[in-house]
Amino acid sequence: MADYDLLVMGSGPGGQKAAIAAAKLGASVALIERRNMIGGVCIQTGTIPSKTLREAVLYLTGMSQRELYGQSYRVKEDITIGDLTARTSHVVGREVDVIRSQLSRNGVALLPGEGTFLDPHTVQVSDGSGQQRKVTADKIVIATGTRPARPASVDFDEQTIIDSDGILGLSKIPRSMIVVGAGVIGIEYASIFAALGTKVTVIEQRMRMLEFCDTEVVEALKYQLRDLAVTFRFGETVTAVERHTRGTVVILESGKKIPADTVVYSAGRQGMTDALNLSAAGLEADKRGRIRVDSSFRTSVEHIYAVGDVIGFPALAATSMEQGRLAAHHACGEPVHEMHQLQPIGIYTIPEISYIGRTEDELTEQRIPFEVGVSRYRELARGQIIGDSYGVLKLLVSPEDRSLLGVHVFGTNATELVHIGQAVMGCGGTVDYLVDTVFNYPTLAESYKVAALDATNKMRQISLLTD
Repeated sequence: MADYDLLVMGSGPGGQKAAIAAAKLGASVALIERRNMIGGVCIQTGTIPSKTLREAVLYLTGMSQRELYGQSYRVKEDITIGDLTARTSHVVGREVDVIRSQLSRNGVALLPGEGTFLDPHTVQVSDGSGQQRKVTADKIVIATGTRPARPASVDFDEQTIIDSDGILGLSKIPRSMIVVGAGVIGIEYASIFAALGTKVTVIEQRMRMLEFCDTEVVEALKYQLRDLAVTFRFGETVTAVERHTRGTVVILESGKKIPADTVVYSAGRQGMTDALNLSAAGLEADKRGRIRVDSSFRTSVEHIYAVGDVIGFPALAATSMEQGRLAAHHACGEPVHEMHQLQPIGIYTIPEISYIGRTEDELTEQRIPFEVGVSRYRELARGQIIGDSYGVLKLLVSPEDRSLLGVHVFGTNATELVHIGQAVMGCGGTVDYLVDTVFNYPTLAESYKVAALDATNKMRQISLLTD
């Protein structure tokens, strides 16, 4: 007889939700996690610290108030790394307490250490002090997450040459920074440090950043970042990073040399599966350390599941949570709806980007007709009150059935606002619902009504001309 009905490896968003969901269904559950990593990378070094850092920077620099009080306005003149880490440490500590409490009150046994497969049903847990124990389970969920990918040719030293996990370990705010890689994490950190006054250069091999986002929104973000003195080097490849006494010099394939105090590598992420001894469980990972799963998040071994970043795209905390819940239900034989196809994307740059549905480029490529409705924050009373003149909300509407095909938001609270569009799209609503709805005034949510009216007025003009 197994020790537990379900064993979860990793306490990040996916593992945590899988453990709690299974416990709610009456299963006996244990969760393996390293002592100093409760909550996983999400809580300790990734999502939560980076978003908290962003909030601290926005507040202390007074950036969001400069439209009202002038470009030189600052809440604190001399911002130190201590000012920033004090807030992140507080939030991380509180989040760890919340997770521990949730696991405890749901009867989930927390096993400190790292897990390694001995066979498909047995995992050895090593606590780091030489103590080991064997644990057996009927079902197992792998939720070990990822770590930043580190090119072998780069000599990381955690101060001058770092990866995204090393940001919180900096001893001071660098005067200049090079970010290698213009993906979501790279651009988020580029915008955060640019807001602090760091001179940032972004180097990207491709000719575009955030290719999956709306083109206009990305252009608006680039404009805002250039206004913060960010330099972009697209179509460039880093060939070497030289470390010197007073900083670093990055050498590009094109022959350019760029100096900086700190170089941040944001070159994708690697699945944390190398220490799991997957072969003992009858599993294997690809070269990026990712595990293949089916639509129920079951691996090639029937009783073993995998969720979260370790299975690859979309590798978001929000989707990982839902994957964990669904995997637990499936493992416990409990009926459950499949994950909804409509999933929002949130990018915590300064300013924020968020969208759901399709982009203009995708619709054009698929030859699907659409009308665009736009609302600009500067035309909303709430936009004037909060001092956001650059924000924009864009609706893509089908002229055939008046359904929403996509919602794209750029500006303050974009990641919150997008959920109104998500709800309308998910319930099969039309643009007319937004036209007829009364929104609180003054709010940013009112932008939906403005954009909906813009789209329907354009559609009315076409029908008047063609009828």
